[in-house]
Amino acid sequence: MSQDIETKREREKRMVSQMILLYCRKNHNTPGGLCPQCRKLDDYARARSEHCPFMETKTFCSNCRVHCYKPEMREEIRKVMRFSGPRMIFYHPAAAIRHVIETQKERRRLAAEG
Repeated sequence: MSQDIETKREREKRMVSQMILLYCRKNHNTPGGLCPQCRKLDDYARARSEHCPFMETKTFCSNCRVHCYKPEMREEIRKVMRFSGPRMIFYHPAAAIRHVIETQKERRRLAAEG
């Protein structure tokens, strides 16, 4: 596997973990780390990214045509994303800006493919 794909995979896992941590800290009042429920979601999300066969061609899971999350986990990650997404600019500005740019590029690419 190329270094670019591994770098991309690690960046995606880091971004999701940061979003889950922000969500947990603000909604479950966990000062130091993750509550058990959020730890389970983080482990699950990282495992999904680790085994993703589409990493070469996708930017983020939200842009993927195949949704590999179990329905209950997918709903949980959606809640996290809805909450943390807009707040990431204040906590991780560089990562948030990169995420927005890459998402827009991917959406344009997918629209062009038809």
